Amino acid sequence: MDSRLYPQGKGAASERYINDVLVQFGMARELRQRVAAAALTTTGGLFTELPALPGVRWRLLDFIMIAIGGNATTSTSINIYGTRAAAVVELAVVAVAALTRSAVVRGGAANAVVLADGASFTQLDANTPVGYKAPGATLTVATHIDFIIKYVADPA
Repeated sequence: MDSRLYPQGKGAASERYINDVLVQFGMARELRQRVAAAALTTTGGLFTELPALPGVRWRLLDFIMIAIGGNATTSTSINIYGTRAAAVVELAVVAVAALTRSAVVRGGAANAVVLADGASFTQLDANTPVGYKAPGATLTVATHIDFIIKYVADPA
């Protein structure tokens, strides 16, 4: 472990800017972002939430999705993705049917599937992003999806 990134014995998490992003190692953080439906379904449908940063391994703790402006329709699901063992993995898959206007869909809900045995909540590969996508047809009716994710940055 590189003590410059994660000092041992200091009793507090290390924080620093990496590529202009404040990273607080070992601290649970929450991030809310409103993403336009068009951003989830254009050009491959990938929207990056937590960027790829050298020396950082993201770890998802929990998530919430909320449809804004109407019920989400047409697309199959909205997925949270990350990279583990050099392969893209779907950390969470939320069926579009669950995303009715203003309803809170949280990790563990009936229409929200995560990886077996808690694998969605373990460390991802270093220097890889966490993002969202809406596979299938273009997401319609809902104008935006609110994403609230709880996460931790671990040193690589």
